[in-house]
Amino acid sequence: MKKLWNAYINGSLIKEILVGLIIGIAVAMALPAVGKELALLGVIFVGALKGIAPILVFVLVASALGRKQEGHDSNIKSVIILYLIGTFLAAFFAVMVSYVFPLTLQLDVTAATNKAPEGIAEVLITLLKNVVDNPVHALMVGNYIGILGWAVLFGLAIRRVTEASKKVLDDCADAVTTCVQWIIRFAPFGICGLVADAISTNGIEALLGYIQLLALLLGTMLLFAFVVNPIIVYCKIHRNPYPLVWKCITTSGVTAFFTRSSAANIPVNLSLAKQMRVNPDTYTITIPLGATINMSGAAITISIMTLAAVHTLGIYVDFPTALLLSILSAIGACGASGVAGGSLLLIPMACSLFGISNDLAMQVVGVGFIIGVLQDSTETALNSSTDILFTAAADFSVHGYPDSLDNPIEEGTRPAVKEQ
Repeated sequence: MKKLWNAYINGSLIKEILVGLIIGIAVAMALPAVGKELALLGVIFVGALKGIAPILVFVLVASALGRKQEGHDSNIKSVIILYLIGTFLAAFFAVMVSYVFPLTLQLDVTAATNKAPEGIAEVLITLLKNVVDNPVHALMVGNYIGILGWAVLFGLAIRRVTEASKKVLDDCADAVTTCVQWIIRFAPFGICGLVADAISTNGIEALLGYIQLLALLLGTMLLFAFVVNPIIVYCKIHRNPYPLVWKCITTSGVTAFFTRSSAANIPVNLSLAKQMRVNPDTYTITIPLGATINMSGAAITISIMTLAAVHTLGIYVDFPTALLLSILSAIGACGASGVAGGSLLLIPMACSLFGISNDLAMQVVGVGFIIGVLQDSTETALNSSTDILFTAAADFSVHGYPDSLDNPIEEGTRPAVKEQ
């Protein structure tokens, strides 16, 4: 048993999720009654995520703000601005795509006990009330707006304390992230139960809905990577952006697709930055920072998954509310956990903007884990490749475009400049 357990823990999570997915579909189609019994696995898995997610959001956002350093040069600030603009545009782009291709999900809508908001005024009033909610109560009931507000305030305050105290918060964030990793290791069992229950109850049509959602997510991410990101880069370097975009995607994006971790892909991005002759004073700071706050793929996931729940409930979304969702998704994405599926845990925060209950929002998170094998890999590829893309674009706009993107040089040497 010990060898079997070690083999499972050390095995590929992607392969194990695929096995769980296949078993869930097979059991539901062959033995529907057994499939409904397997629903308990999904309930336990979603319940564990529901319990840890509020704490995760609080400590990650507070820790990120507490670590923020001041006094960096203007070129680093330029990269950070690109990160923030890119993440917001990703969220807004995803919202617009969801308007054009609205999707619904097979959810237990009896969990939707809250009344849908009637417009931007009601949304803003609810937002303000939730922001000032008691922080302990916000954590207990999963009020993600309140959690985010207090996390920002706490993170700003902790910047004034000693480095030892900041280290304690960083350790807490690492500990909570480790707990999330442990829970996600049981994702194959949870997904097996979720799929078996969904197909046993709603038929194979439920799986078709998942495929449509996955296609919309992947299509939006690919369009953003090959259309929107190049436009952003062109505005920065004023020349054909596609050689640089292609270099970053084929080198950084492909690796990140398989590692499914922006943090694990940091060494790849650092090596690529050196190869492309980016100023080391810039990339040694912005690449690790980008793995934390530059989350275009996460913003797309949060926005589309949230609006899928919104469309399922028949909630009307006007343009001001959609814009507010884009901002909230961008902020949430910046605090997304670096573990696989980390962005999914921020969906309840965005859903709370529309008065969607936490129980229903966690069902959407469960759907996200079902399609997460491809969704999370593509999301990470977009996130990580954009880290090096924006870092290089900001540096080239100041120091000039190098004569080659493929010839490594000694660190600290400035690039040969071509005429702009």
